[in-house]
Amino acid sequence: MPQLFFLVQEKASSFVLAPSETGAEGTVINLVQWLKLMLETTGAIVIGIGVVIAGYYFFRSLMPAQISNYNRIRLILARYLALALEFQLGADIISTAVAPSWDQIGKLGAIAVIRTALNYFLSREMKEERTADLEEQNQAKLKEKVDPKQNNLQNSQPDGRTTNPTPNNS
Repeated sequence: MPQLFFLVQEKASSFVLAPSETGAEGTVINLVQWLKLMLETTGAIVIGIGVVIAGYYFFRSLMPAQISNYNRIRLILARYLALALEFQLGADIISTAVAPSWDQIGKLGAIAVIRTALNYFLSREMKEERTADLEEQNQAKLKEKVDPKQNNLQNSQPDGRTTNPTPNNS
């Protein structure tokens, strides 16, 4: 087991150079670049997971043609996209720690603004869709509560008995 540890340590040391070889600044830059890569990879994985899950719900809804409104599926995918955008934005912010020129800082700033705007509008749309879904559910619940009373009122006799509106052909 100790041999495996040393083997892994040797492989890992080839990725991160020692401070004596590059200096402290080089080590920090190297670590920040690895952190940025991990954040970007995490964002890409989150998008992939979201696409797979939304695709599953989409194809599942097509089989017996259950729904006519795909907002729920859109919201599922939107949640994953919003989370992935947060990781991507984090990677952009991390990369500004080692950006050597104003040109690169400007490009990263523009990317950060675009991603923040995308995330804002995506979050706003998700909130609007959730609100619309809640209103739709409340309307359905209200209709369920009102309909049985109307059915009972329509089917009640003056003496308090209720009648069956469907004819009995027995």
